[in-house]
Formats: sequence, C-alpha cells, structure tokens
Amino acid sequence: MAHALSVRRLDLYLQFDRQLSEAELAPYRELVGRRGRGEPVAYLVGRKEFMKLDFEVTSEVLVPNPDTEVLVERAVSWARERRGTIRIADVGTGSGCIAVSIAHYVPQALVWATDIDEAALDVAERNVRAHRLTDRVTLLRGDLLAPLPAGLHLVCANLPYVACGTALPVEVVAQPARALFAENGGAALIKRLLGEAPAKLVSGGAVFAEIDPSLQQVLMGALEGYAGHRFHRDLGGHVRVLEAWIS
Repeated sequence: MAHALSVRRLDLYLQFDRQLSEAELAPYRELVGRRGRGEPVAYLVGRKEFMKLDFEVTSEVLVPNPDTEVLVERAVSWARERRGTIRIADVGTGSGCIAVSIAHYVPQALVWATDIDEAALDVAERNVRAHRLTDRVTLLRGDLLAPLPAGLHLVCANLPYVACGTALPVEVVAQPARALFAENGGAALIKRLLGEAPAKLVSGGAVFAEIDPSLQQVLMGALEGYAGHRFHRDLGGHVRVLEAWIS
C-alpha cells in the first residue's frame, strides 16, 4: 500500500484514518492480486535491498537473495586482505547486485560483470549507473568467462544450479527459468565455470560460487587442478558457497 500511494510505510500508521478513493485503491488491489498469484514483492515494487544497498529489479532477473550475501561478504573480506588493485569478475551478473556490492565495499576493485542475456545486462547497467560505479564496473555480454580478460584475482558467480524438473515455490517459479535451472542435476554450469576459471586467474586467485547444498559432493570432482577449497554456510546453516583457489 505504501508503494501504491507513494508514501513511506510509516505514513500508513501516521495517516491510519485517511480515507482512500477508488482511484487510489485500484492499483493497490491490482498489486495484491498479483502477489496472490505468486509474483515476488520485489517485482511488484521494482526494487530490492541487498547488502544494505538498493537495487532495481525486474522480471528479467532473479530477485537478489539474502543467501547470496554470504558470497559477497566472503569476497569482500578476501579482497580487503590484499593490497593494490583487485581484478574481480561476476559471472552471470543478472541485476548486477554482486558486482555493484563488491565494487561499493572494495574501493580498490575493478569489476567485470558478464551475462548471456541482454535484458539482464540492461537492468545491471541501470544499477551500476545508479550507484555511480561506471568507472569501475564493466558489463560484458557472453557465455560464462568467454568475454573476460585474463589476469583476474577473483571470480564470483551465482549461476543457475537447480536441477531441471525440481518443484519450487510459486514465487521462485515466477522468476526467469534460464537463471534457475541447469542440466546435470544443477551442476553443469558450475562445473564449466570451475574448469574454465584457472586460465583466467593469476597465481593465488580464487573462485567463489553459490551452490545448492546437494551439489557439495558432486562438485568435488570438478576441483582437479585447484590447490584447495572450502565451503561456507548460509544463515540457515546450509552449505551455500564453494570457495576454491589455485596455487
């Protein structure tokens, strides 16, 4: 209702006795109906908070998820431990929330954000501009790491990792299927990423990939050539991020 009336949520309480006209109620009823059919709130209001930053969100991209903040927090911590300019990639950027957040919290970072979908890149571009990061975040269209330069310190990715045919809640299904589902039980794209990343990384570079907990053992076979790895858990205690590094 606050969104429909263009007021603050607090104003709903301060104006609790305000009578609404039919013209004001109509858009509110439409939003309630769309929500009742399972459309995510972020699509209804066109925005979502992530890492304490505000992002534009449309139905062309996934809604930024709090679980993904685990990946960003770890990436920011990793980057801050290093001196000088840090070259970071965000593969499958979608709304750009990972790339923008890392660039915002790591001033010495240069970030390349890729996506195969042009419509998603349009959303990401608007978010990069909104956060005044066009000088440090470069958007590239292409498949996984193909458009990226070599010499990266860190590769981050929240790629599709849900097994095809998996039953999901209505509000998740309402999001782009191309950003949710992957072949090989959900592991196909992450395995490709792990296989391609070492050629793009400098010595001591690393990969951070968001995963489904069920893929933890499956992905072990894709870590050949890496010097080490560890897993990070989300706020619910589930394995959510794979960190792997080269020597």
